[in-house]
Amino acid sequence: MNDSSYLPRVADSVLSDKLEAMGAVLIEGPKWCGKTTTAEQQAASVIKMQDTEYKEQYLATALTRPSQLLVGTQPRLIDEWQDAPMLWDAVRAAVDKEKGAGHYILTGSNSVDRKQLSHSGTGRIARMRMLPMSLWESGDSNGQVSLSYLFDHPNEPVFAQTDVTIPQLIFLACRGGWPATLFLKTDKARRQVAHEYIESVATTDMTTIDGVKRNPQLVKQILKSYSRNLCTLANRKSIWQDTLPANESLSVLTFDSYINALKQLFIIDEIEAWNPAIRSATAIRSAWKRNIVDPSLAIAALNLTPDSFQYDLKTFGFIFECMAIRDIKAYSQTLGGQVAYYHDRYDLEADIVLHLNNDKYALIECKLGSREIDEGASHLLKIEQLIVKHNQSRPQMPMRMPDLKIILTGGSMAYTRQDGVYVIPLACLKP
Repeated sequence: MNDSSYLPRVADSVLSDKLEAMGAVLIEGPKWCGKTTTAEQQAASVIKMQDTEYKEQYLATALTRPSQLLVGTQPRLIDEWQDAPMLWDAVRAAVDKEKGAGHYILTGSNSVDRKQLSHSGTGRIARMRMLPMSLWESGDSNGQVSLSYLFDHPNEPVFAQTDVTIPQLIFLACRGGWPATLFLKTDKARRQVAHEYIESVATTDMTTIDGVKRNPQLVKQILKSYSRNLCTLANRKSIWQDTLPANESLSVLTFDSYINALKQLFIIDEIEAWNPAIRSATAIRSAWKRNIVDPSLAIAALNLTPDSFQYDLKTFGFIFECMAIRDIKAYSQTLGGQVAYYHDRYDLEADIVLHLNNDKYALIECKLGSREIDEGASHLLKIEQLIVKHNQSRPQMPMRMPDLKIILTGGSMAYTRQDGVYVIPLACLKP
């Protein structure tokens, strides 16, 4: 069911691979990130449970004979499956009966009571995660530098250029990676999407996720506090206390329930710590790095505009890191990788550690301007030296050296430094 206007996504190959291996695939991720549209490109037939013309008939059929809704050319896409949770078990049973792979694709929100499902789907239904569009997927990165190529050719120098300026990066962060924004006519309309997203989450999704009624203003306040602490190691207590002036009676338990709901909706998207044995465990930070799935939501939560960053590039530096994390996470899907960070109590850090399934890994720093590049390179080289010292002191338990050391920038030129560190504009990168 290919759409000629469809912009290819990193998730396309991930979905294809999973359909070849598993009977069904569940696509998860934040709403509006393009899950249904991506699924439609590989589906041979579609049933949309929220189709207003047939919704009542679909729900009635699901209650009495859910297997009837699975009849159709395969792979069959069942969109918004959570409206009829019994379809989950019907799909699982059908996969058992039909054998083989590539029968069904499920898309929809995460707002379903798992107690209604009699089976987890393990071994029958694979899960995959979608994210908002990266700069390469939206056509804003020229893709002149490939991460996968660098991993395969780690000593090969790079040279590339982009015309994307920092003011343009600021706009792209405000617009976000929501596919619908690419078809809107004005920049103002494109920026408005993130505001509408937060409004929808606060007033509707935070209640439907688990049936617990929540205060929309408190949702917005928590998102605002998270956004103020974006890409930092702020502890839970400090974020909780930051929300108190707006809601003096907020208990820790209530706060935690809001945070958990935002995680279930894939809005809060924290980054785990990388803890190699290169220093005492007490010297390495193990807290989660605070992060939101798309920089536009942080900007909207703080009620900022592109003009807000004109004289505040320090704040935009955190937004830029959030955007880089989003893009690297997207690219890691097709590379078969996981994203973490490194930070020790001596303030030695790598903003992103990208680990591939084949044990290769990259240490990455995010530095918006050229003045910060030397500092970023120094961090990466010092971490590499720590690994060298570890290997010298424990030759029986050597640790793999980093395959790549990268500084992602908002600059215009990609090049290789004499010390072997790659400097790459985010708007030059692709998987």
